[in-house]
Amino acid sequence: MKMNIPQEICVYFFSLSALGVLYTMNNVPAFQHPQVIPVVGVVVMLAVFLVVYLAVRHRPPKDPLFYVFVEFSFTCVISLVIALEQGGFTSGFMEFYQKTGEPYVVTAYAIMMSYWDGVVHFLLYLFMVQRMANEMSYRSMGLFWAGSLLANMAVYVPGIIIGKYGAYICPTYWLNFPFLFGALWGAISLFNRPRELPIIPADQVAAEQKRGLLSRPLDLLLVLFLVGAMGFTIFRGFVVLDCPLDSCFTYIYQYEPYLKDPVGFPRFMMLLYLFYGLPLLALFVYGLWKPGCTWMLDWSLFFAGAIAQSQWCHTGASVHHRTPFTYRLPEGRWWAIVGVNLLYAAGPQLLALRCALRPAFFLKTVPADRADRQKKTN
Repeated sequence: MKMNIPQEICVYFFSLSALGVLYTMNNVPAFQHPQVIPVVGVVVMLAVFLVVYLAVRHRPPKDPLFYVFVEFSFTCVISLVIALEQGGFTSGFMEFYQKTGEPYVVTAYAIMMSYWDGVVHFLLYLFMVQRMANEMSYRSMGLFWAGSLLANMAVYVPGIIIGKYGAYICPTYWLNFPFLFGALWGAISLFNRPRELPIIPADQVAAEQKRGLLSRPLDLLLVLFLVGAMGFTIFRGFVVLDCPLDSCFTYIYQYEPYLKDPVGFPRFMMLLYLFYGLPLLALFVYGLWKPGCTWMLDWSLFFAGAIAQSQWCHTGASVHHRTPFTYRLPEGRWWAIVGVNLLYAAGPQLLALRCALRPAFFLKTVPADRADRQKKTN
């Protein structure tokens, strides 16, 4: 009797082999030299690819992103070990890495980022592999993942350079670039795939699109949120650009001093929000006002993933004990600033849910006779 083990279960247990690699490197001094660590990293990842390729050679996956997800799920375990070790929950795996690999993994931002990668991204990889194995679409989930990982790398990779750790760049730093390129490739690949659009009769689509913004209270609330988020994005952008206005000076010193943390991550994140997030927020306002903007279904998911990851890292790091006391949120402002940051993160999630659950307003109109024919064939 042949037993077929689900692929996601295989990926899960295979990823745990990263613990053996880390333990070996932590206890063999020859593997701890700054020049050796990246070489070992490349060899291990090539070995992972080779093992996976040989394991599925009789039934090769149709989607090349399968290999990306398996590789990255392996590194998710490493990220989780980094976070747990920095939190004091475990030891004996990563002491060498923070000394001779990437010393900035001890920062609060990197710890929060590692938690997100080791839990959220890992679960997403398992779910997407499961849907691949069952020949089900995972495009929506994939867009959320792509936005999350790309936001992760877009802040982390340049933030290291511009922050105080820019003078301590080790060869291991370059191991972050495969994740940046993998996120870019994944995003481009997923955006170019056909959308998962429901079949809705033309009369229902037309009726929904005739309703003005004032007759759609949920959309009106989302527009008000987006406008408020745009203002907050501009304001915090001015703050990190050292705007001389008294309000900016007061905010950075009395409300959110984490923005001036010399690690560089919060400053660069606010600049990304200003130059990339702000235009998207404005486009979302347009998409909620103008019917037929089908691109809203994709970009709302991508943006939701990016903001969820970014705000988790930013908010968590601003209150984390690894952040110097000078840059942590003041106790008297703690709940207010955390609340604002959580609201800033929740809005895009609600927008993505609205687009996914009630997409009629964003669809192109379909003739009624064609919709009837499609319903009969299903």
